[in-house]
Amino acid sequence: MVKSSSTAAVAAATGRSWEDWVELLDREGARELKHTAIARLTLQHMPESAEQREWWAQSAAVAYEQHTGLRVPGQSCDGDFQLSTSKTVAGDKDAALEAWMALVGAREEFGGVEIEAAPSTSSTEKLRYWRVPLADGTRVALNFSDKTGGKCTVGVVHSKLDSAEAIDYWRPVWKELLGQL
Repeated sequence: MVKSSSTAAVAAATGRSWEDWVELLDREGARELKHTAIARLTLQHMPESAEQREWWAQSAAVAYEQHTGLRVPGQSCDGDFQLSTSKTVAGDKDAALEAWMALVGAREEFGGVEIEAAPSTSSTEKLRYWRVPLADGTRVALNFSDKTGGKCTVGVVHSKLDSAEAIDYWRPVWKELLGQL
C-alpha cells in the first residue's frame, strides 16, 4: 500500500506545526497552484533554522498536495505514479551493478511486461545507473551508490505508472529481485 507523506516529519524538521503549514499555504492560495509554485512557497516560508531547506520544502509541498487532495500518495506532479524501493547489499557500487546485470541480463520481461529496448548503463563518480523502458510505457531506473563499511545501496525507481494499484503490483516484483542480490 502506498503511504501518504509524513506531516509529523515535516512539522518536526521545520519547527512549524502541520496545521500552521496548511493555514499558511491556504492563505497564500496554494490550492489553486501547481506543484512547482507550491514548493517555491514552502521554500519561501521555510525557517532558516531548518536543515536541508530545499528537501523539506519539497516534502511539505507534496504533503500539502496529498492533504488537500491535489494528488494522491505515489502520484507525481505530472499526474502519473511512481514507486521507489531500495536495498543495501554487500560490495561496492560496481560489484552491485555487475551482480544486477548477471541476475537480469537474460530477461526479456519484468512482472509479465516485455522490455521495450535493451537496458542501458551510465555512471558518474558517485553513482552507477541501469535503466530499461518497458513495453507498457513505464520506465525502470536503478541507481547504485557506495555506503561505508563495504556496502552499497541499490535504489529502484519505476516511473510512469498509471495508478496507485500499479505501485502495489510492482513493488513486490522489485523487492523480490533486489532480495536476490
